[in-house]
Amino acid sequence: MYENYLLNEYLKKKNYVQDKQIAHDLGISTQKISGVRTGTRHLTENEVLFLAKESGVDTTLAMVVMAASRSKTFEGQQAWKKLLEQLEKSGIKGFSMSYTALVTGSLLYSTPISKYVLCILC
Repeated sequence: MYENYLLNEYLKKKNYVQDKQIAHDLGISTQKISGVRTGTRHLTENEVLFLAKESGVDTTLAMVVMAASRSKTFEGQQAWKKLLEQLEKSGIKGFSMSYTALVTGSLLYSTPISKYVLCILC
């Protein structure tokens, strides 16, 4: 998931070795970080923006990918996918990693997207 990508980038940027260091910086519990890592919890908008800024990740891109990854309907996922593809074509720096994280992350596990991806691969 993209949230894990942001957490990992922040770990690298700060030369941290444990998630509890991130939790301290964000002012959240280590349990929340663990939940984010497993996909049962999500970072807030402010937390995403903080991690993106501190990691050198484009904040606009971070917000778009986060919104896309939280889309619940197939139609919504397709609309976000189209927007993300357009952003990729426009050559936004760092987009390829974000797009890959999104497609192989949380959206891949929803049934409609899984069927769509499998159709493309076949």
